[in-house]
Amino acid sequence: MDKFVYERVCAIALNRVFGFEPRIPLLLIDKLGSAQAVFELPQPELRRILGMRAGHYLPLLGKTLLEESEREYEWLSSCGMQFVTCLDTDFPQMLRECEDPPVGIYVRSGSDTSRIFNSRPAISIVGTRDISAYGKRWCEEIVRTIAGSPSKPVIVSGLAFGVDVTAHAAALACALPTIAVIPTGIDEIYPATHSVIAEKIARAPCSAIITDYPPRTPAGKVNFLRRNRIIAALGDSTILVESKIHGGGMMTARLAHGYGRGVFALPGRIDDLRSLGCNSLLGQKIAEPITSMADLCDTLGLETYSVRRMKDLMGIVRERFRNDPDLPLILKTAAAIRRHNGISIDEICGQVGMAYCDVSRCTGKLECESLISIDLMQQCCIVTKFD
Repeated sequence: MDKFVYERVCAIALNRVFGFEPRIPLLLIDKLGSAQAVFELPQPELRRILGMRAGHYLPLLGKTLLEESEREYEWLSSCGMQFVTCLDTDFPQMLRECEDPPVGIYVRSGSDTSRIFNSRPAISIVGTRDISAYGKRWCEEIVRTIAGSPSKPVIVSGLAFGVDVTAHAAALACALPTIAVIPTGIDEIYPATHSVIAEKIARAPCSAIITDYPPRTPAGKVNFLRRNRIIAALGDSTILVESKIHGGGMMTARLAHGYGRGVFALPGRIDDLRSLGCNSLLGQKIAEPITSMADLCDTLGLETYSVRRMKDLMGIVRERFRNDPDLPLILKTAAAIRRHNGISIDEICGQVGMAYCDVSRCTGKLECESLISIDLMQQCCIVTKFD
């Protein structure tokens, strides 16, 4: 087995064991340099690193696991599917920026992963399974409006009934790429009745079915939070179309807010249960209202110049601060400024949930690199050009 394949087999193995605690293998990979190195480490040293968790995890990290993972890799290859690891250049950069990305993701697509991820903005659209005629109409209109932007973003959702499948279908109808994040293994579609549209997504240019669950993983309630965090992480912005006060869409919107991403909601009647979630997020200032299709693309930052400038900002931040221990905080701060050019330091604190001293330190670093300017009112603006 060559080194390239073996690294993937080892990453698959780590994902199978630590899927619900991805920070552990990520720390191991960061410390040791590769997934392969984890399995080459002497057991006493691995036990020391794992600490209290060693008793549970060490018995799982053996030869049998690697053999099963190798068979899985061979099966994926025979089916034309891929496992993209967090160390690969094609791994979604927006997902990598988060605190808890998976070790890797399974991808089913007719397109190369370099065309699926990191090549255009992404908008996540989520909401209730019990979609109303009002929600369906405006979900489709939102996607049609987005399709008219010069940047042609990818639409991300979860393939569920209601808002999710409406968003996917509208994207396909508008020739926009779309990514379906499923709560099962890559070999299963949930719900099964969406197998036809899933096949269309897998075949559409720059579109994909993705998951971080190993093959043969069935749907279960515990799976959805893990799936929703990927939907929230992939989007530059998340749009909540309709939602009751509790539900997966609300969970995804709150996760997106926690990741420092833009959150938007379609307002609804105050006596409509399917709008209570949206109206609640708007009242809490977690989401911004969608009130005009004419301004939607500009609100989402999808105009050509804005997208180019924002992409440049985040890319340069990652490059210049790659060895800075504050990188995750700096990225959150930069993302907030990217969404709302001219935002104040106090407003950044409220949006991303960081302490004032941390935001002040991060904005100071960004200003020292001439990436932003801060005026006397502490408003932060992206500079026009980057050196």
